[in-house]
Amino acid sequence: MLTDIEIAQAAKMKKITEIAAQIGIEEDDIEPIGHYKAKLGEGVFKKLESKPDGKLVLVTAVNPTPAGEGKTTVSIGLGQAMNKIGKSAVVALREPSLGPVFGIKGGAAGGGYSQVVPMEDINLHFTGDLHAITSANNLMCALLDNHIQQGNEQNIDQRRVLIKRCLDMNDRALRNIVCSLGGPLNGIPREDHFCITVASEVMAILCLADDIFDLKKRLGDILVAYRYDGTPVYCRDIKADGAMTVLLKDAIKPNLVQTLENTPVIMHGGPFANIAHGCNSVRATKIALKLGDYAITEAGFGSDLGAEKFLDIKCRFANLKPSCVVLVATVRSMKYNGGVPKEELTAPNLEALKAGSVNLGKHIENLKKFGIPVVVAINHFKKDTDEEIAFVEQFCKDNGAEFALTKCFAEGGEGGRELAEKVVAACEKENNFRYLYDLDMPVYDKIRTIARELYGADGVHFPKDTRAAIDGFIKLGADKIPVCIAKTQYSLSDNPQLLGRPEGFKITITGANLSNGAGFLVCQAGNIMTLPGLSKSPAAYNIDIDENGNTVGLF
Repeated sequence: MLTDIEIAQAAKMKKITEIAAQIGIEEDDIEPIGHYKAKLGEGVFKKLESKPDGKLVLVTAVNPTPAGEGKTTVSIGLGQAMNKIGKSAVVALREPSLGPVFGIKGGAAGGGYSQVVPMEDINLHFTGDLHAITSANNLMCALLDNHIQQGNEQNIDQRRVLIKRCLDMNDRALRNIVCSLGGPLNGIPREDHFCITVASEVMAILCLADDIFDLKKRLGDILVAYRYDGTPVYCRDIKADGAMTVLLKDAIKPNLVQTLENTPVIMHGGPFANIAHGCNSVRATKIALKLGDYAITEAGFGSDLGAEKFLDIKCRFANLKPSCVVLVATVRSMKYNGGVPKEELTAPNLEALKAGSVNLGKHIENLKKFGIPVVVAINHFKKDTDEEIAFVEQFCKDNGAEFALTKCFAEGGEGGRELAEKVVAACEKENNFRYLYDLDMPVYDKIRTIARELYGADGVHFPKDTRAAIDGFIKLGADKIPVCIAKTQYSLSDNPQLLGRPEGFKITITGANLSNGAGFLVCQAGNIMTLPGLSKSPAAYNIDIDENGNTVGLF
């Protein structure tokens, strides 16, 4: 059996100019980076302004398990399958982060015969977007520390600096540090922190900005610190926004690549969904809607995280309206939620499947609250039994969702035909899309609404210091913006050990910070780290170069 990288290396890719031509983009409107990658120039957006939008399809999933659900693989396979049944589809995905690539989770370019290529480039440095975001973020931090060192005209309180430096790698040693040691020439010593690049506000801003000018305004609005008198200091106050924008002037342009079957893919941005809003860029999604009859995009982790943020934050800001939601699940994920350990998931176990199906049921229920048709895609694995598949199909019917067995990993687009046909039909159904909450709703009620309606919580606990932080942000204008809850992806609750469909629990909001430039209030539930660490045996151990100079061990 071939590995993902062996399949990708054997792919017959088309030149990126050919892929662009397939969707009506002229050669002068792309900026090629080698033969198989390109940036989309501003001319594309201007030329397509008057073109009507296609149908928007969101792909989400149940709570992830250690066995993996294959959401990106299904997204890519669905795009390929759409073309198999004669529909024009463009896939819009996030860019991978190097942290998971060299850690445990792996890359984000799909798998098997549903991959985006060139896979090696995409999972490594790609077009440099994440490096540009890292540089822009760290320039802001450097200018802030330099401002304090050079007289501190803004009277910044170094004990109340809010921004963190970042890097696109898992490195627990940098979570909490002390900087500027070694004497007066090295700056004012203070406590500092790092986050992973995909958790930085600069990443969120890049993914929500309409254009380069909106990007600059949003960067200027970043809340960076407080003064000694308690008043806020913004990025524009330390004169960082202009240079940051210049660093990001190419990164804001979406990237064009292709699948193994030469389906066009726009890959741009990559915020995590457990600590940020978890969607690719607004610009990528909007241009995909102009270029195909169907734009297929995904949101990170389960419907309680990425999908909720896509629907309540991204769709609200960008005035998007999904026509259908695909909910990816596996027989293995349901058995895991039914109490079966990872090493026993391939064994038939109908009772555990029935017990764990409540997790799938809750995610179907969650998505229906947004008024959008739902199609459940069961990502098929060869050890799944006919009896297990039949149970899941009946369970979906009983819960008011369409069902499609998908074999995109093994068969590519051909394995997603049934799913594509179900999605096309669902996109024509009645659609009463609505947000979960109104922006005029008080902040605390927004949080309670998400916790009650999507997580199934009985209530929310706000410790005294968290209330003080939220109240402070409300005074700065956070009472009229969306809420982005950062919590574990493994459970509907804030406790990763509570699998299935937990009941009788409350969540605790352990902290809050204002992403003022991005335009949302981040509230941490439970213990959330914004800079992951490496495991005892990270994936990096397996990645190498062979005697012919080829990359090996990359999935």
